[in-house]
Amino acid sequence: MSAEDISVEGSSAEGSGIENVSIEALDLGGLTLTPSTLVFIVLGLTLAAFIWGRFRYDLVALAALLGSVMLGLVPAESAFTGFGHPAVITVAAVLVLSRGFERSGVVDIIANQVLKVGENLLLQLLVLVGTIVLLSGIMNNVGALALLLPVAMRLAREHNTSPSLLLMPLAFGSLLGGLTTLIGTPPNIIISSYRREVTDEAFSMFSFSPVGIAVALAGLAFIVLVGWRLTPKRSGQASTDEMFDTANYLVELKVGEESKAKGLTLQQLRDELDETIPVLAVVRDDNRRAGYNFHGALEEGDILLLEAGPEELQMLEDKVGLSAIAELEEELEDDPEVQDAEHPASDKDANKAKKKNAAQDQQPVDTEGLQLIEAVVRNDSMMINRSVRQLRLNHQFGLHLVAVARDGGRLKQRLRDIRFKNGDVLLLQGSENEISDSLASLGCLPLASRELHLGQPRKLAVSIAIFALAIMAMLFDLLPAAVAMSTAALISLLIGVLPLREGYQAIDGPVIVLLAAMIPVGEALETSGGADLIANALLSFGSDWPVVVTMVGLFLLSMLLSNVVNNAAAALLMAPIAVSLAKGFDVSLDPFLMVVAVSASCAFLTPIGHQSNTLVLGPGGYRFGDYWKLGLPLSLVVLVVAIPMILLVWPL
Repeated sequence: MSAEDISVEGSSAEGSGIENVSIEALDLGGLTLTPSTLVFIVLGLTLAAFIWGRFRYDLVALAALLGSVMLGLVPAESAFTGFGHPAVITVAAVLVLSRGFERSGVVDIIANQVLKVGENLLLQLLVLVGTIVLLSGIMNNVGALALLLPVAMRLAREHNTSPSLLLMPLAFGSLLGGLTTLIGTPPNIIISSYRREVTDEAFSMFSFSPVGIAVALAGLAFIVLVGWRLTPKRSGQASTDEMFDTANYLVELKVGEESKAKGLTLQQLRDELDETIPVLAVVRDDNRRAGYNFHGALEEGDILLLEAGPEELQMLEDKVGLSAIAELEEELEDDPEVQDAEHPASDKDANKAKKKNAAQDQQPVDTEGLQLIEAVVRNDSMMINRSVRQLRLNHQFGLHLVAVARDGGRLKQRLRDIRFKNGDVLLLQGSENEISDSLASLGCLPLASRELHLGQPRKLAVSIAIFALAIMAMLFDLLPAAVAMSTAALISLLIGVLPLREGYQAIDGPVIVLLAAMIPVGEALETSGGADLIANALLSFGSDWPVVVTMVGLFLLSMLLSNVVNNAAAALLMAPIAVSLAKGFDVSLDPFLMVVAVSASCAFLTPIGHQSNTLVLGPGGYRFGDYWKLGLPLSLVVLVVAIPMILLVWPL
């Protein structure tokens, strides 16, 4: 293998540390790979890995960065400069401030008002989507969705509305709201920082507002008036009992005199069974104790309340001698073996008849007070691709897994065999005082109705004041966005608006790594000449057309990319191409950068394009193909509104 030096005169990338560097072309047995070709290979493999989804996107981005360093596309000394990039710092600070808003009670006050909406579906949509549009403009859009998702679920339950009619519009509303301000979404922060590198002047806090507000209002009107009709209506009420059919699987098992379970603790019982069947409660002398809080040995006569299917019941009887005293499964009513229970032919039939009669006489088990809670697995959850046993849910987090729902239906396989996926909805049992911390550590978002805590008035006022001062500092160019937001986050932590531990938990590690890793790779696309090649191809294709046609093409390309990769990655990759196009047409950079900013946040076509889309996948009972039905016309609405507004506010 030989190499020859090629000097690349790429577009300006001031502050990147890799401008006008000498990049080597690789000669593989007479096949010469130019730097731009190498960049395209790296990006192609990266995009393929993003779409495949086998590995987390932060790991894929880090692999792309290290591969670029080894190929000489990114200087080794500049490999990790992305971790100190202003865009990365700003995103981290905004995440901390968003958590501070939640902690201080700002969002809870809003959510409390939303819950007062009546049963009119259009009014519910208007208030929910309108609220999240406003919230997403001042905080992280995933954080805004996480706060209003339980509110939407509660509305659906109280008014017997299918949650699928509310959740997808809510997720799309969070994306629309992010368009309105600098800190609303990472693509805006990235585009602003990139503009500073190219022109020495960044976009300000509200530079995005004229276009963003117009697009958000148009999108809101479309969703409320027309778009919700394009969402699938999944049957059934959005309730725990409907989704998981809990009552139909609760059984009571008695510890008999000869039972092998006698004298075992619940943990020893689980070890003996080699299964993760959760014991919800233990009844002794008419006193019921929650399973997670029962640490003694089982005694004769104890009754175990647990969740199990027919196969598990048979296993419990065979392995540890636990016999059912009242099965609450509807399947028994259709069991041909018990239809002749009135005239049993054997002792076995007589036992089944007794079980059936007991089940008919038994009142439905009251699950209230058992601390059952629904939660959805986030994209960045530590649970993804891991099982209950690997996570040690009970030992490390004090949680019992009761059931798992995926794609709107309950999974019937054994709990210990399930490997969790993002978007899975879990039914968990745990201590009421500790379950919130456990879910946060696992990376799960609670869906159950929650009491709204309005926070402390002093911290509420202080939180708003700190944020307002940071905005003023940015508006009057007293401080750059990264410094202003970081200062506001630091003050919030120092005065106790947000505990330090929660501040660190609020920082989305995978997103930070993705941004920090992809920034040098995006710059390599520019310095290698790859961005110029793509821009020249677009220029030659649109040479006989008005500039606006090329802008539409750029919008569609960026929007398509954002639906298969993270929107921040799409913005990082498309920004150099936008600048090259503007220079090729000899027009202002701003309209082209704004096209990328808007289109990179329009991930409406797939559930994998944005975390907000994935978070509602399970709770809404959606399928992969459901998203484009509303997402495609909404994308066209955004395109039709955005391009004229961009040209009006940012003329060529």
